[in-house]
Amino acid sequence: MKFVADFHIHSKYSRATSKNMDLGELDKWANIKGITVLGTGDFTHPKWFAEIKEKLEPAEPGLFRLKKNKSNIRFILTSEISCIYSKGGKVRKVHIVVFAPSFEAVEKINNELSKIGNLKSDGRPILGLDAEELAEIVFEADNDCMVIPAHAWTPWFSVFGSKSGFDSLEECFGKYTDKIYAIETGLSSDPKMNWRISKLDNIALISNSDCHSPQKIGREANVFDTEINYYAITKVIKSRDKKKFLYTIEFFPEEGKYHYDGHRLCEVSLKPEQSKKYKNICPVCSKPLVIGVLNRVAELADRPEGFAPKRAIPFKRVIPLHEIIAESLGVSVASKKVTEQYNRLIGKLKNELSILLDATYDQIENASTPQIADGIKRMRDGKISIKPGYDGVYGKIKLF
Repeated sequence: MKFVADFHIHSKYSRATSKNMDLGELDKWANIKGITVLGTGDFTHPKWFAEIKEKLEPAEPGLFRLKKNKSNIRFILTSEISCIYSKGGKVRKVHIVVFAPSFEAVEKINNELSKIGNLKSDGRPILGLDAEELAEIVFEADNDCMVIPAHAWTPWFSVFGSKSGFDSLEECFGKYTDKIYAIETGLSSDPKMNWRISKLDNIALISNSDCHSPQKIGREANVFDTEINYYAITKVIKSRDKKKFLYTIEFFPEEGKYHYDGHRLCEVSLKPEQSKKYKNICPVCSKPLVIGVLNRVAELADRPEGFAPKRAIPFKRVIPLHEIIAESLGVSVASKKVTEQYNRLIGKLKNELSILLDATYDQIENASTPQIADGIKRMRDGKISIKPGYDGVYGKIKLF
C-alpha cells in the first residue's frame, strides 16, 4: 500500500512548540496533510509518554492508533535526543532520532536515560551522553530500534554540523556505525546534495518535518509502498528498496534556515566562495561566520555537483500550500483569505500533499483560482526564485 510517513515531530512538551501538539490535533492534521504514519515525537518525556500510553492502542505490529477512533492515522514511537559531550578534544552536539517498536522498549530506554539527565525538562532532552553510548542503550533495549542522525547537516546540532559535528559517521558512532541505516537530510539540504558524498551511498536519506506546530506536519516526508507496520517500514529503510521506498518529499533546500553561510546579527549572507574570500570571517563585525549546509557538504564531498548514485531514492520538492496560496493572492500567510482557500481546496481535493503532488491543474483551478493553479505549476516545474536562508533565517521563495 502506498502511504506517506513523517517520523520526526515534537509534542507540546518541547520548547517553542504549539500547545496544540497533542495526539488529537496531530491525528486531525495528519489527515488534512495526507500523512498516514506519524511519529509521536518526545517519547522520553514522562508526561507525554504517559499520554501516549493512555490515548493510543496497538494497531498493526509496532504501530498505534487513537483509542475509540476510526481514523486511518497510525503513530510510530519516536523521539529526538540532544547529545552534548566532548570527544576527540572538541565539544560535540548531535541530535538523534530514535524509533522504537513497543512501549516496553521505550520504558527500557527511558529508564536508562533518566539515570543520565533530567527527562522532564524538555521533550527533546539534553543529555551529556556520547552518541555511541546512546546507540548502545537503544539497541540493548530492543535490537529492532533505529538510531537516525537528525537534520544531519545543521551547523550547531548535528552529526556533520560545521560547528559541533564530525566528518564521518564512524567517528560519531564507532562500533555501532553498521547499525546506522539512515540519516535525516534536514530542511537545508536535499538528497542531491548528499549524493556528492560516496560514504553515504549505503545510507538511506530520509526526510521529516521536525515540526513544532500541527500545520507544519509533512512539510518534508517519505513515501513508501509496503505493508503498514513498524517492521516493514524499517526493513524498507534499511534495504533502500526503490520499489517500496518510492521517494522523499523535500523543501527547496535554499528555503532552510542554514543553507548559506552568514551572520544574522549583521544581516550578512554569503555563498561558500564568498566566505572563502573573507576567510570565514564576517566582513561587518569580524567574528566567525556560521558555515551553512551548502558549504559543509562541499567540504566533505568527493563528487561533483549533479552526481546521482545508481541506487539513489528519488525526491520531489514542494512548497507548503499556505505559502503558495498567500503569494498567489498577494496576501500574508496569516490572512483569512488564505485559510478560506486552503479549507476549500482540502474539502474538494482530499489533502494537501495530493494537491501539491498529484492533482491536475484543472482540478486545482476549479477548486480555487487560476493563480493558485499557476503557483502550483510553477512549484512543480521549479520555476521559482529563492533568497537562501542563513544563520537561522529562513529563505524567501518567490513564485511570481
